[in-house]
Amino acid sequence: MKMLYDVIPYWGEEPDEQTQMQMAACERTADRVAFMADHHLGYAVPVGGVVAYREHISPSGVGYDIACGNKAVRLDADADEVRAKIDVIMDDVFSALEFGVGRRNQESVDHELFDDTAWKLESVAKLKEMARKQLGTIGSGNHYVDFFVDEEDRVWVGVHFGSRGLGHKTATWFLRKAGATDAIHAQPAMLHVESQLGQEYIEAMQLAGRYAYAGRDWVCARVAKILGAKIVEEVHNHHNFAWKEEHWGETLWVVRKGATPAFPGQLGFVGGSMAEEAVILKGKEAPSPEGRVEQQMALYSTVHGAGRVLSRSRARGKVNKRTGEVLRRPEVTSDMLRQSVAEAGVTLRGAGVDESPHCYKRLPEVLEEHAETVEIVHRLKPIGVAMAGPEIFDPYKD
Repeated sequence: MKMLYDVIPYWGEEPDEQTQMQMAACERTADRVAFMADHHLGYAVPVGGVVAYREHISPSGVGYDIACGNKAVRLDADADEVRAKIDVIMDDVFSALEFGVGRRNQESVDHELFDDTAWKLESVAKLKEMARKQLGTIGSGNHYVDFFVDEEDRVWVGVHFGSRGLGHKTATWFLRKAGATDAIHAQPAMLHVESQLGQEYIEAMQLAGRYAYAGRDWVCARVAKILGAKIVEEVHNHHNFAWKEEHWGETLWVVRKGATPAFPGQLGFVGGSMAEEAVILKGKEAPSPEGRVEQQMALYSTVHGAGRVLSRSRARGKVNKRTGEVLRRPEVTSDMLRQSVAEAGVTLRGAGVDESPHCYKRLPEVLEEHAETVEIVHRLKPIGVAMAGPEIFDPYKD
């Protein structure tokens, strides 16, 4: 752990200038802030950022993809059989599930969630039917359905996505009500937790959280059904959310944007790039005073992934759509992407160059920065990856 300006703890490499500026703006109005080692620039609040308030909550900090998170399930499937049939399995997954922006599930999903009284809130009342149709869709950007094998050659499925259009439209509603500016370096919107708008945001956010959990549950169960397998173990967590917690002897609203809760004994699923290991990790009972201080300074948080080193626009390059003129050459090509997944033995469906392993930090190096506070329980080697295709445009992919 190191410090920026003597007040902002960070892990990993020193954040770049733009990301530092974002967190400095957050720190001016927050009570506690911290950078996890996978930090990079976000909207108003950095990804990999933890921002805590005594009396406020920040829709900017939670972000547009409310309750984005990960779920990993271990199946009773035979690893050799899955490897032998991985091409067919990935075709079946890519056909049965919906990847992309604004998609509707091909299957009708009924869930007790839709009887929740929170749907009466003004902010979400008109979104219920859209949410019902989208439950169990995966989205775009870095959202995925992956197959892994662990160190004992057991099969796992991991998924990463959030509350879909419900979260995006809910966040947009509250950000407008709060008078927020839609800009990278906008001052984070803050709502007092005792205000009417703050109370409604908390209720709507928690509804989106239950919705995201339901969606990830459904997708994992659907994939297990495709394999004819049973789920025998699961790990499930949000990493774009706000929780009311006790830290430093006081009650704080802890906003984690691209950060995984990691209290002692708490499990989390953290993915790397599509060609590298993911992990199941666990918060440590810190054995040393230094470790306990690190846990406190991180507000018992850790990374949610490897973290980007290349922006999407740098990876893809830029072309004038009208003239075809190349305005910026791509830094990652399709051949580079294909070679990296082939060398890793991964069967890929979908994905564009902006999700290539070349765009990400190395997860083992990132996790090493948090070695005092988290331990690795399982290492998961990817064998199949499914994501939205490169033709899908999503303006909010962080």
